[in-house]
Amino acid sequence: MDLSESTIRDRARAYAEAEPLYDVERQHVETVPKTFAGDEYGRRDAQWIVRWYFRRYLGEYPDRERREREAAFRDNEFGDVIDALDDAVDAVGVKDDDSANVAGALDALTALDGVDVAVASGFLQFLAPSRFVAIDRRTWAVLAAAGELDHPYPDPPTAADYRRFDEACRAVMDRTDVDAWTLYRALWRSFSELPGEDS
Repeated sequence: MDLSESTIRDRARAYAEAEPLYDVERQHVETVPKTFAGDEYGRRDAQWIVRWYFRRYLGEYPDRERREREAAFRDNEFGDVIDALDDAVDAVGVKDDDSANVAGALDALTALDGVDVAVASGFLQFLAPSRFVAIDRRTWAVLAAAGELDHPYPDPPTAADYRRFDEACRAVMDRTDVDAWTLYRALWRSFSELPGEDS
């Protein structure tokens, strides 16, 4: 699997042209960092990210598990959600990417019902879209096929797994001069090109 700058940019463009959720994702990439950095947001703003994490599979994710996770998140006290998001924003809202407190952000988010490390990484992707990529079986598999990761996808991933994934993503971003949102789109789009994968 080739993860050169030109390939990443081409696949990210293909994602924008073909993926049905792209327009709403792009809007959230533009608005979520400011929304959650302030105090003018509601429960639905946070719920959107949990829904997005599962529904971007367009029906391929087990429906029962998706519903259970979404319901568990809805059951959180909204004050707890606000506190977790404030802590996550503080942890990743730094100017120097090397100083982002990934562990602190993951700890804050995974304290919420319905949020494991994978879903927490979805929050990170929208809180700091130029810096973080959401972890999932697809993005991991493409990085592994490119030689950036050397283990199969850990299901479910731990915080340590996310740190390895994040380091691999940052290595690719540094080498190719793309941001995390561009890399995410390219990885997601590239999954169908892996041997034995068609979606």
